[in-house]
Amino acid sequence: MKREERQQSIINLLVEHKTVDLDDLAERFTVSKMTIHRDLDDLEQAGVLRKVRGGATIDAGTQFESDFRFRERQGHEEKLAMARAALELVEPGMTVMVNDGSMAAVLGEMLLQRQPLTLITNNAAIIDRLKSESGITLIALGGIYSAKFNAFLGVVTEEALSRLRADIAFVSTPAVSGRLVYHMDDNIVRTKRAMIASAAKSCLLVSHQRIGHTALHVMADLADFDAVITDRAPEAAILEQLSRDGITLTIAST
Repeated sequence: MKREERQQSIINLLVEHKTVDLDDLAERFTVSKMTIHRDLDDLEQAGVLRKVRGGATIDAGTQFESDFRFRERQGHEEKLAMARAALELVEPGMTVMVNDGSMAAVLGEMLLQRQPLTLITNNAAIIDRLKSESGITLIALGGIYSAKFNAFLGVVTEEALSRLRADIAFVSTPAVSGRLVYHMDDNIVRTKRAMIASAAKSCLLVSHQRIGHTALHVMADLADFDAVITDRAPEAAILEQLSRDGITLTIAST
């Protein structure tokens, strides 16, 4: 088996199991552990996985978010529920911003139910899906394309956002702890902050599984958002603390 084929097989295993074991991979592909180490190094450098002791994972860490190709296959029903709840905040004729991410991609397609709309996004999945829809005035943000996030990022993106205004921005995140919202990538952080600053209102979308976790960069305070939507209620202690802090969660029904 060629290296490219073996690495694709490793990706397929990660999609199915989320983690892989070094010894199991060496036995499965009949190669040395050093060969598997090199494969994992290549895939880690490409931003596809995170190496851990004895193997690799696609679970998020404080400095790692899994590739868009993995995230778009996970938790689809939960994403649909959050997107439906977010859609309640949108009315025809509005100008809406939607950020990168697989959760946002689900919402982007659902926005067709509220056309006519003006939609501002750096999310390549949304751009590809809606570019031919006559009821959507699509403003595609340029910048440096990131295959890992399937989005456009960087100075060009941020400069464009500084010259635009929206009625509402929908922003997703992989980590919330206490009152703080986190992300592991600094380019993503700057783009999300620029969207929040360029919108009259903002809504945070976060999986309940990501509440109680941190990442490398603090992106915002929960109080910066007019609405916070999650798919299920987090544990009672977290809900009580958020209530004391004056933060109201909208729990999307699945």
